[in-house]
Amino acid sequence: MNRHARRLQFFQSSLLALIVLLPSLAHAHVGIGLTSGWAHGFAHPISGLDHVCAMVAIGLLAAERGERAVWVVPLTFLTSMAFGALLGMTAVSVPFVEQGVVMSVLVLGVLVAAAVRLPLVADVVIVMLFAVCHGHVHGTEMTTTALGVAYGAGFLAGTALLHAVGIGIALLPRKIGEVRAARFAGAVIAVCGVYLYLP
Repeated sequence: MNRHARRLQFFQSSLLALIVLLPSLAHAHVGIGLTSGWAHGFAHPISGLDHVCAMVAIGLLAAERGERAVWVVPLTFLTSMAFGALLGMTAVSVPFVEQGVVMSVLVLGVLVAAAVRLPLVADVVIVMLFAVCHGHVHGTEMTTTALGVAYGAGFLAGTALLHAVGIGIALLPRKIGEVRAARFAGAVIAVCGVYLYLP
């Protein structure tokens, strides 16, 4: 087994272990954990399976599209998530945000796994809608103090790091055996979306 095949096998095993061993992290939202300070904000994105999967999927989607999408898609997500967080912090109601978070994992996973090529504007609209849901859910946890602002900045930085992880996965060798790393990761994310959807 060559080095690239070993890396892919390790990646696959790690994702499966995450799914099987950490189901309690599936919904790390309202009322869970500390919501003040940059360090807490930076750490929070990796504490919920839904957020991890969706953020990595954004990076995968962006890298698979290539060209301008590599920066347009993640930047769209980050700015729209910040807007959603602002709505949550100011108690502006947005319907179906929890459902939107779960659907983001499933839909983004399917788009990557199936290598669906929509027009960039369609990808941007989809990303914006899901980002507002993610931002709103987390914004309801945040305070409006300076520490809350620092938490939000840390949260955006942590989210951007997960986008970078997705881009990095997509840059793995284009084909190992018969499965591309990015498409396999998208399929795993879609399975996580189904898991999150189940009661």
